[in-house]
Amino acid sequence: MKILFVCTGNTCRSPIAEALLKARNMDGLEVRSAGIYAMEGGLISRNSQLVLEQGMIPFTHTSASVDEKLIDWADLILTMTASHKHTIILGFPHAISKVYMYKEFATPNDVMDVSDPYGGDLLTYENTFRELQVLTDELVKKLQGEMG
Repeated sequence: MKILFVCTGNTCRSPIAEALLKARNMDGLEVRSAGIYAMEGGLISRNSQLVLEQGMIPFTHTSASVDEKLIDWADLILTMTASHKHTIILGFPHAISKVYMYKEFATPNDVMDVSDPYGGDLLTYENTFRELQVLTDELVKKLQGEMG
């Protein structure tokens, strides 16, 4: 299965989500991330890198923009917000059946946006990191059920 995480700039939430899922080392799983308004080849934000290091999750990242090739590559597209989901569906209507908000897919009883730490202090990033850890735990359970 190929999973694409999507946020705004591909420097905070989606790279953290990508790193967390990759760290699970699940067989048969490919994971990437991209941003709706990402600058190609940018770095992960400093605080995102710090929270991953604190969690002992090795990760290197350069930002990528959502494009047709990535959309077609993915079996499942998980967005951080409702706005991201709508933008993808508008831009790539053929992908509607595989686009979900991350929380909508992983925790259907909580369909809020994943909090955006951009511009925040380290504590703000730590909170988003924990939020994404919980979602990753739920996603892994769901994937193990489907892939196992």
